[in-house]
Amino acid sequence: MRISARADYAVRAVLELAVQQEDRPVKAEDVATIQDIPHKFLEGILGDLRRGGIVESRRGGGGGYRLAREASAITVADVIRAVDGPIVSVRGERPTGLVYTGTAGPLLPLWVALRANVRRILEGVTIADLAAGTLPDPVRDLAAEPAAWENPRAARPGGGNRPV
Repeated sequence: MRISARADYAVRAVLELAVQQEDRPVKAEDVATIQDIPHKFLEGILGDLRRGGIVESRRGGGGGYRLAREASAITVADVIRAVDGPIVSVRGERPTGLVYTGTAGPLLPLWVALRANVRRILEGVTIADLAAGTLPDPVRDLAAEPAAWENPRAARPGGGNRPV
């Protein structure tokens, strides 16, 4: 699974809005500067987040962006889905829409299990958790495992190694 730059920027922008907003909207330029996100790219992301019901915007001198609902009601999965679509896909399709036959049959439950695990993590962490600097225990426990920080290598045909 890859987290796209778009998804990473979206989560960072929503987190910044959660931390910065009080009773006033936050300007996209401020979020872009603080989070070191290209402003034009961020504007497109904020548009997707607005259409996805994650943020709302107000035009004018006192305008900007704010969360559309409480940070505790927005998960990291919600943000990623708003900008990138389904969390886990195989060849652009949801795993549940795939059909495998013969020796490839065990791949389907593997992809479904992968999706379930990724969803369990990303749906279990809210923007409020991140804003408070805390993570749920299961996430903290996984991240505390030394192997989680290692980059295993697999042999590639023809020599050389690449991370997996």
